[in-house]
Amino acid sequence: MRMRLLTLLAAAALPLAVLATPATATPAIWKWRTVHSADGMASAWGKVAISQFGYVVYGNLEDTRGKGCAWAVLRAQNASNGRWKVYGFYNCTPGTGTFRKNYGSVLQIKVQVCRGDSKRPTGECSKQKTIMTQGG
Repeated sequence: MRMRLLTLLAAAALPLAVLATPATATPAIWKWRTVHSADGMASAWGKVAISQFGYVVYGNLEDTRGKGCAWAVLRAQNASNGRWKVYGFYNCTPGTGTFRKNYGSVLQIKVQVCRGDSKRPTGECSKQKTIMTQGG
């Protein structure tokens, strides 16, 4: 009887230990390397992390010249309808600024670095670089 009780207690404790393990695990993070504008005067780099509700892009955006602005343009493909949404971040002061964008369920995220003014990117754009692909 005593052996059976210990076996039951051990069997009951095992699922609790297994359930507690994922909460202490570190989230998955993918770093993306520096992307430069076509003229080399703007750069962006950062990481993509899995969040509780999807993904988060953390980025750094560097403007190397005082004239004009550096732009990081993020494109994300929605997992439910396949449509692309575009978000832009800019830095108009020499030096490095940061940006952050939360996404829900997306299939992929791309970044492009451009030069522009404080209203929009105007040119000198890099090629789009894929920084996250679901399942890849």
